[in-house]
Amino acid sequence: MWKFDFPWMFLLLPLPALVWWLAPGYRTTSKAVRMPFFQEMADAAGEKPAPGGVRLRRNGLQRILMPLLWALLVAAAAKPVYVEAPITREEPARDLMLAIDLSQSMSARDFVSAATGERMDRLTAVRRVVADFIAKRKSDRIGLIVFGDAAYPQAPLTLDHDSVLILLDQMQIGMAGPRTAIGDAVGLSVKLMDKTPAPEKVLILLTDGNDTASAIPPQRAAEIAKDHRIVVHTIGIGDPETTGEDKVDLDALKRISDATGGRSFHALGRQEDLAAVYTTLDRITPDKVKREVYRPQRDYFWIPLALALSLLTAYHVVAWLIAMLRAPRRGRANFGEATHGN
Repeated sequence: MWKFDFPWMFLLLPLPALVWWLAPGYRTTSKAVRMPFFQEMADAAGEKPAPGGVRLRRNGLQRILMPLLWALLVAAAAKPVYVEAPITREEPARDLMLAIDLSQSMSARDFVSAATGERMDRLTAVRRVVADFIAKRKSDRIGLIVFGDAAYPQAPLTLDHDSVLILLDQMQIGMAGPRTAIGDAVGLSVKLMDKTPAPEKVLILLTDGNDTASAIPPQRAAEIAKDHRIVVHTIGIGDPETTGEDKVDLDALKRISDATGGRSFHALGRQEDLAAVYTTLDRITPDKVKREVYRPQRDYFWIPLALALSLLTAYHVVAWLIAMLRAPRRGRANFGEATHGN
């Protein structure tokens, strides 16, 4: 669309008329030499002197040209611009960190695919479901954390989801130690997402055991995550009736998620149950965000300015040519009159 950056400049359009109407006429006097033979010189030159003062008169072209030039100058001062369509880009709607338990208990082959009947260990089931989940999150920056005896960053927050999938495939059971440090995983997530500018920050924590190795208690880590506006969703997998360190503590996971405004899930031994959990997480997180970056503008103030200068130049050129054409005729006429007089 077209617009003027300074439309108030058009208030100056009537200014010349106001000056002509209200301001007094310009008058000037100058010294002159009295010549007693002035009339004889005028007669010899073929000119008829004007009595009294001299008033410069405008021709019809000037009367049309001057208002037009003023209007063009005011239009240039108002700065016409053409505003193009907005350029938009998709920005990450959120930072999404996936914390995956790699303790030794993840090797238990108690997950079954309902479609094929295939039995697989817990990490294999998690890999497949998480890979599908990552593929759907086109606009999120995604990172990976693995935890066992301690928590380690596996992939930084990035939009390069192909790299995240490669690093996801390289995870091995026990690579972070045999125990489970849930609190450390939450704490590391807070550290990695603390300075990021994303409007929403989400941690999805998946474990099949209870906290046995954290330097920071999980509940305290959840409170720190809440202070940093990080929502934690927890997923417990495995049988909660199991005894010992491998027992998943669903109550502790729920306290973590409740403290941060997240949700807690439990997936049993079917791959489809785990997939349903991630489908729910995909639905409750907002869709991608589009933000307008800027609207390009092209300045066209030079068009009325160039037109005004062109018209003024053309007028003076034409006036000069007319004067040049008239000068020889007047000279020849005066010369003829002088000869005839002799």
